[in-house]
Amino acid sequence: MTNQRKTICITGASSGLGAALAEIYARGKARLVLTGRDAERLQTVAKRCEQLGAEVHTSVLDVRARDLTQQYLTQMDHRYPFDILIANAGISGGMGGIDEKDIMAQGYEVFETNLTGVLHTIDPIIPRMIARGRGHAVLMSSLVSYSPWPGAPAYAASKAAVRFYGEALAQTLKPHGVNVSVICPGFVRTPMTDRNPYRMPLLMDTEKAARLMKAGLDKKKRLIVYPFLTAFIAQLMGMIHSSVMTHFLAKTPQKPALPDQL
Repeated sequence: MTNQRKTICITGASSGLGAALAEIYARGKARLVLTGRDAERLQTVAKRCEQLGAEVHTSVLDVRARDLTQQYLTQMDHRYPFDILIANAGISGGMGGIDEKDIMAQGYEVFETNLTGVLHTIDPIIPRMIARGRGHAVLMSSLVSYSPWPGAPAYAASKAAVRFYGEALAQTLKPHGVNVSVICPGFVRTPMTDRNPYRMPLLMDTEKAARLMKAGLDKKKRLIVYPFLTAFIAQLMGMIHSSVMTHFLAKTPQKPALPDQL
């Protein structure tokens, strides 16, 4: 029975979408390799997944730490070849309440996690998937990737880079039997969005969002965007001339700065 389990690796699994995805896959009795920065929350998620029937392996990791991240993921992939690798770890920070001197520092921190952290995650595993001739790499982007949001420049740009990179990578790896999916969620109720002091249209709970993500991944969709109406509006905004869209977006609320920047 154990050898028949699918192995799913999820970074940023200690809360939010990562935790919800872990529980969804746990119901299918998967083998889960979960990482996160908060040890206590990660163990809470692991226990819930074990109760649902999953085999769970955990490690406290910060995806910005390249050597540690790649060493652990390579070891686990050698032991249990990953069927799906979900590079989900990410942070959210904008211009709301931030001191001007911290603008660039926050930008570095957001990019190091949301973009460089994704590269640290997939870099050691994709060559192994290519060698096996199978596998599924999943990159977490956002609907904000379709527009240049002045209230969250680093966050929007990092997610746009992830989306473009993932969509291009999908075409590159397809001949090798490796699938790549990019997920672009709208507003989902997570600890990150709980900090937003403004109304979030079509806000959905994490379990529903996770079900939509898994449904798209089961079909190996290259691009998974939801909810439909928010996705349609975001993509439409992305087609408007940048000078017009930037002027319009400048009037929208600012995303709060990273917690340690306040």
